[in-house]
Amino acid sequence: MMLFYRSFALAFAVMLGLSVLMMTPATAEQTTHSATQHNHGKEKHMSENNVVTIELETGTVTLELYPDVAPKTVESFKKLINQGFYDGLTFHRVIPGFMAQGGDPDGTGMGGPGFKLKAEFNDKKHVRGTLAMARTADPDSAGSQFYICYGPQPHLDHQYTIFGQVTDGMELIDGVKNGSVMKKLTVVGE
Repeated sequence: MMLFYRSFALAFAVMLGLSVLMMTPATAEQTTHSATQHNHGKEKHMSENNVVTIELETGTVTLELYPDVAPKTVESFKKLINQGFYDGLTFHRVIPGFMAQGGDPDGTGMGGPGFKLKAEFNDKKHVRGTLAMARTADPDSAGSQFYICYGPQPHLDHQYTIFGQVTDGMELIDGVKNGSVMKKLTVVGE
């Protein structure tokens, strides 16, 4: 009887193996199509214009925006950029080792665009180069002011809307001082 089970198990394994081998492997065309679809998603992500540059007097800083975790904030930021709102504004609050804050048309830390955004707290962390919205004690008070972290700030996690990250030129942000001018912000591709 044991021999029967062994023979049955062997026959079953052979059949299973053959059925696996008989599955049609992906053709080169299918593989290319699949990769194109995968890359198309990346191309689409990039074509959604989620890259911003900040032209400083010392060079250009590049930011990647996070519309997947802060869609309304990203939309508002890009709209203000495209209107030229930020051009010529300064970093009005710079605290070495903590952050550089800008985006206030008054340069006092009290100004804004005339509207407030609902908070979009998310699971992103405050690390070196994090881009987040400044606000008052009211979580839903962000407008146009943003900050960029000089290093990890875990005490701010889940309390401010993180909506991007510096991807190039962080050394230029390290060099900003109170009053450093943002000559021009540009949404790449728009």
